[in-house]
Amino acid sequence: MKKLLRIVLTGVAALVALVLAGLLTTTIVNTAASASEASRIEDYGQRVTVDGKHMNVLVEGDGEQTIVLLPGFGTGSPALDFSPLIAELSPMYRVVAVEPFGYGLSDQTDVPRTTSHIVDEVHEAVQGLGIDEYVLMGHSIAGIYALEYVERFRDEVTAFVGIDSSVPGQPGMDANLPVDAMRAAKALGITRVVTAMAGDPYADLPYDQATREQLGMISLRNTSSSTYSDEMSRIAANFRDARGKTFPADLPVLLFVQADNPTVEGWLPLHEEQAASVDRGEVVPLDADHYLHHTKSPEIAAAVERFLGR
Repeated sequence: MKKLLRIVLTGVAALVALVLAGLLTTTIVNTAASASEASRIEDYGQRVTVDGKHMNVLVEGDGEQTIVLLPGFGTGSPALDFSPLIAELSPMYRVVAVEPFGYGLSDQTDVPRTTSHIVDEVHEAVQGLGIDEYVLMGHSIAGIYALEYVERFRDEVTAFVGIDSSVPGQPGMDANLPVDAMRAAKALGITRVVTAMAGDPYADLPYDQATREQLGMISLRNTSSSTYSDEMSRIAANFRDARGKTFPADLPVLLFVQADNPTVEGWLPLHEEQAASVDRGEVVPLDADHYLHHTKSPEIAAAVERFLGR
């Protein structure tokens, strides 16, 4: 019996040692790779001073109307991720892709990632560019932030365009997310391993090889950063704060929505309800995944031009 126990304990000790050795290896590799990638990330856009820090924005096109683009949560590099849509819109509009703190090439911040603070910072960046009238266009969670943004700066925003944008009351947004576990996974190099095993999410999409490489490096750098993690921890609270909020009735609202979203019950009807709450609202269902602009940018740009031109 003692011999069997000794064998079991030896096996457990060997397994623990193997796991620890593996984690030590992934941690060392991740640290070295992160340092190497930091020197290979290429600059783009321009910096705007916001709250004493630097927020990165990309401005393309010189049309009379301005569109301010806001990303969904966790988009590593919004300016690069939006590039297919920017390419379609910039011949007609001035397009401003804002990278909030913790995104893209913008600084990190220790200011809590509440909707109010995020709105303050984005607005300060837009004001820093001298822009005082614009269409607000946002992907995913930007739809929640946009409700407060328009509420506070209605005199500047001429319309809202949602790209599969979040809406108050959507189910599943009250869950406690594993923020600490994700931060630990990144520090131990596990996030890098999982990302590599998952493959390139931008493969077979309209991005060249160099852009895909930049997107991968910037995403790994920003994922589970302090700013990212704080925003993630406040998603449920930010959704609770948005309950009952609607856009002003006189604000034109155009919503591009997944025609079939199997992960959120009632996704399309929720957007139809939001569009119906304003005098001029329209829903455009698209057969694509959540990042509609990855594959449907021409359709989005054409519908935006039609909607804004009326």
